[in-house]
Amino acid sequence: MSLAPYACDPARSRGRRFAEAAAPTRSEYQRDRDRIVHSTAFRRLVYKTQVFLNHEGDLFRTRLTHSLEVAQLARSIARSLHLNEDLVEAIALAHDLGHTPFGHAGQDALHDCMAQHGGFEHNLQSLRVVDCLEHRYADFDGLNLSFEAREGILKHCSRRHARHIEALEPDGVAHRFLAGTQPSLEAQLCNLADEIAYNAHDVDDGVRSGLITLDQLAEVPLFARFHQEALAHHPGLHQRGRRLLFEVIRRMLSQQVYDVIDTTRAALARERPADAQQARLSGPLVRFSREMRSASTELKRFLFRALYRHPQVMETTNHARRVVRELFAAYVAAPEEMPPDYRDAPLPHRAVADYIAGMTDRFAIREHERLTGTRLF
Repeated sequence: MSLAPYACDPARSRGRRFAEAAAPTRSEYQRDRDRIVHSTAFRRLVYKTQVFLNHEGDLFRTRLTHSLEVAQLARSIARSLHLNEDLVEAIALAHDLGHTPFGHAGQDALHDCMAQHGGFEHNLQSLRVVDCLEHRYADFDGLNLSFEAREGILKHCSRRHARHIEALEPDGVAHRFLAGTQPSLEAQLCNLADEIAYNAHDVDDGVRSGLITLDQLAEVPLFARFHQEALAHHPGLHQRGRRLLFEVIRRMLSQQVYDVIDTTRAALARERPADAQQARLSGPLVRFSREMRSASTELKRFLFRALYRHPQVMETTNHARRVVRELFAAYVAAPEEMPPDYRDAPLPHRAVADYIAGMTDRFAIREHERLTGTRLF
């Protein structure tokens, strides 16, 4: 497939932090994707939480399945827009590598623990994983990914952290947070695909868990539209439970994908960026229509209220926060309980945060029980 002029071309990449000879059979972005898939951090995603903890059921999403769903959606859209599919896939597969165990509850608890030591941001941690924490190569730390992959992985960043990164890497991956520009179109696409995947699979997992119902979802405009459409085409489907849910989610996903493609095409035709760098200077171009943005936001608000703040979920996440807080205190007090790479690090609190952030749910639970004698799950 030919690339659009505003797509990221691997032949014009800004390169890697450490120079390497080109691969004979792969583009720079294919190489990035392959390095991510073979990383230790990527394998750990299979036992890291989305909403429901790993022990709560085998069919709930994990960070790994979420990342695969984001990659699938993003590649489908990228193909229609003639963007670089390999770069999109690399960013999508790596975007959650820095997430803690226990989802956002673990992240919030670790941020509180690190309040006096620079805080904790999971997007910044994902960049830290691919830049520093993976130890697979003799010549450098990290995976030595391309600038464009690293730019896409750093989805959000506080100005304080952006200034720190900019001092170490002038005009680098954090510059846009200071200059007010955008990342590549491929990175913008992954951000939106992340949101689309999140909403859809949390609806599925929420109904599977029994914490939200189809009747509740039928009050949410975006879901209601496709619920009514599915029943109009298949009148007996309301008697077939999950098949109705899957049909609604399928239609909802498809319409969101088509909306992004149509809206982005119109924005690109209006702005007419000559190349990938000009696209970065044009404001956000990969986006929903105003109507779909409103509908997606309404669904997100429903999920926050009915699922993420459900008493059963809150009870579990409170336990998760306690595990992270007590692990942090235990390792700070006794760094010898960590592996040598962490206990001998020059910044002890950051090393503890790195170690905890890399844990899977089940390993964190086992370590907490070993160090405290308390079993919370």
